[in-house]
Amino acid sequence: LFDGIYPFYPQQRKAVVFDVSTIIVIVVFLTFACSFLLIIPGIRGRSRLYWTFRVLLSLFVGVVIVAVQFTGDWETGWVKANTSYKSFSHALVNADIGLHVGLAGVNVTLMGNPVNQINETINYNEHFAWSFDADYDHSYSEGLERGLPSPILYVAEKFTTQSPCSMHRQYRISGHYASATLWVAFCTWLISNILFSMPVLVYGGYMLLVTGAFVIFSLLSFSTVRNSPVCPIQFGTAVLRTGYGGSFWLTLAIGVLCFVAGMAVVSLHYFNLDLLKTFFDLHEDKAEEYQEMTEVQVKPHFVNKDP
Repeated sequence: LFDGIYPFYPQQRKAVVFDVSTIIVIVVFLTFACSFLLIIPGIRGRSRLYWTFRVLLSLFVGVVIVAVQFTGDWETGWVKANTSYKSFSHALVNADIGLHVGLAGVNVTLMGNPVNQINETINYNEHFAWSFDADYDHSYSEGLERGLPSPILYVAEKFTTQSPCSMHRQYRISGHYASATLWVAFCTWLISNILFSMPVLVYGGYMLLVTGAFVIFSLLSFSTVRNSPVCPIQFGTAVLRTGYGGSFWLTLAIGVLCFVAGMAVVSLHYFNLDLLKTFFDLHEDKAEEYQEMTEVQVKPHFVNKDP
């Protein structure tokens, strides 16, 4: 012991929901939004409102599709239990134990209730990654070497490749497919914005429908883990149960929003094209083109001239 504290090795901790990558994505999209708000006063009439609504809505869809790739709350669960704190020790602590599953790994949280117990500050948040460039079992082994608390190691052990629960394979494969599908949705979102700016409105609406479809496919891919039996995570009589988290429901909302927006554009194209052109500010452009057209003047002297 060093001043009553166990000599843990320094460790990098990852936020439960937000990390640096998520913050960077949000800052980039906020920069685009602020840049647009600076030029919005130059747009005249009702077109200013239409432009603001279209641009901010499109940016919101884009930032959610990218940001949820790095969040860690696709599936979350908490349990309050009296559990052992260290291996080979009979000392029990009252703590809140949380599990947060993302597309690239899991976060295990241990927070004492109260935080200070048995002469220690019990406040841990450990990240174990299973992305393509990460080795989950190696991260778990490092946790053993650092001497992490028993509840964290117990939960993390459920997701190792050697665990008979097979939770690692289920969550890792479903997370990878969900992430790949979301990147495809991001590409189709970019294409839809390009089509709207050309403007080819009906095809932009179709691409919005494709975007919504890929977003829903990512949710279906992640939800497949629910179809397999999951090993119980139990602390005495308390069981840690998980449910879909904020990122899952936010992604679902974005998918439904893309479907609604795409159907609205396609329906207006076939049933009320004038309203659709007004919303995309196309009538004024045609009026200006019409005014710029040169008038043809016919002189009677040349018309009535005999051959």
